[in-house]
Amino acid sequence: MNRALTNLSLREMDQQSLVHGFTSIAQHEKDGPFTVVKGQGITLTRDDGTEYLDAIAGLWCANLGWGNEEIRNAIKAQLDKLEYYHVHSSMSNEPSIRLAHRLLQVAPAGMSKVLFGNSGSDANDTNVKLVWYYNNLRGKPKKKKIISRKFGYHGVTIAAGSLTGLPIVHKNFDLPIPNILHVDKPHHYWNAAPGQSEAEYSKDLAERLDARIRAEGPDTVAAFIAEPVMAAGGVIPPPEGYFDEIQAVLKHHDILMLVDEVVCGFGRTGAWFGSDQYGIKPDLMAVAKGLTSAYIPMSASIIGDKVWDVLSAGSAEAGPIGHGYTYSGHPVAAAAGLASLDILERENIVGHVEDVGPYFQAQLRDRFADNPLVGEVRGIGLLAAVEFVKNKDRKEAFDEALRLAPRLVSLCRADGLIVRALNNATAIAFSPPLIINRAEIDRIVDIFANAVDRFTKEIKSEGLWGG
Repeated sequence: MNRALTNLSLREMDQQSLVHGFTSIAQHEKDGPFTVVKGQGITLTRDDGTEYLDAIAGLWCANLGWGNEEIRNAIKAQLDKLEYYHVHSSMSNEPSIRLAHRLLQVAPAGMSKVLFGNSGSDANDTNVKLVWYYNNLRGKPKKKKIISRKFGYHGVTIAAGSLTGLPIVHKNFDLPIPNILHVDKPHHYWNAAPGQSEAEYSKDLAERLDARIRAEGPDTVAAFIAEPVMAAGGVIPPPEGYFDEIQAVLKHHDILMLVDEVVCGFGRTGAWFGSDQYGIKPDLMAVAKGLTSAYIPMSASIIGDKVWDVLSAGSAEAGPIGHGYTYSGHPVAAAAGLASLDILERENIVGHVEDVGPYFQAQLRDRFADNPLVGEVRGIGLLAAVEFVKNKDRKEAFDEALRLAPRLVSLCRADGLIVRALNNATAIAFSPPLIINRAEIDRIVDIFANAVDRFTKEIKSEGLWGG
């Protein structure tokens, strides 16, 4: 035993033993962890007893909040029956069979099969491999490039991290790998030409995508991947007509549509899936997070008819599919997923989001849209962002190196609110549990407004903003 690691406080053990993703090592060694010990509803309790409203649902994932007895009991009941079995070599278990069947019932039309995994990252990795497998079986071995978008987020494994369009995920990791390309994010506020409508901007983006595909060679481009609403990259809903324009280009060039529903799926936008919201027709779809309300890790790749028909037809010659995970279709995770779907359907959670989502969006806009420090309030359903700018009239951005959004996160925490700084360090994200009510929305907005007032005074007194 390493005696240097004994007789330590929980804080010291964390600092000496645990690596935290997306965290500055130097900062963590100085400040230590924010340790959560309990959750109930949309409220978390820290190890010192302080309570916080969690306006981000963990990492966009605790959709049904904390302390849900129905999900807990489903997990316990399954543990008493069968703790684990795999789904390789035609082996199976009842919960994974039933969950796959249920997922296809609620998924967008045209989806055929479900391949389970453990995280959104591995679901997107799976879809990359299936794209390549699909085109190999079609006799198109050169058709392998996948087009993603700058600031899109699709995970951090080698393939998924390459699809992700955030510099922090690529820097020092030798990413992206070959055959992964990136085009512009569809952010009308920052990127549209002056006076350009959303519909015009969408058409422009589609024309640029078409030009990129032609430059690469359509016979080399296999797929395009997108989140219905970009989440970690800025909470950016698509401009008007965007996916209609993009899908027309993809269809023309025989390119698959990969949809990352990891954040948007299971009601976050006010529809079962973001694909339903925006008329997207997935060929492959990745889901995770809300699948089990994050009570146990689980993801799924949902495979469309077009892809599955090729995989099935080529199976006799190709042999067994060389893919799958030890924990694919884990029965305890599947039991949690079934319980989550039961709650979503029985309690009409999607309908609840349709009701409170517009209220949430209106409260944010009413409070902050005219604030001289706020450039844009954006979002849909229970997914939103408030972006701060140095000069609103000139659309002048703050220097990201100032790290102003993380500073505002700290002010919110001091008042009992957990929000998230987005990766450009100038915007704050909100994605509260889907069970939130209007009174809780009001509390979140009030606390955030008070923190913004203090934040405004501080940066003004420091000469970082002139008002």
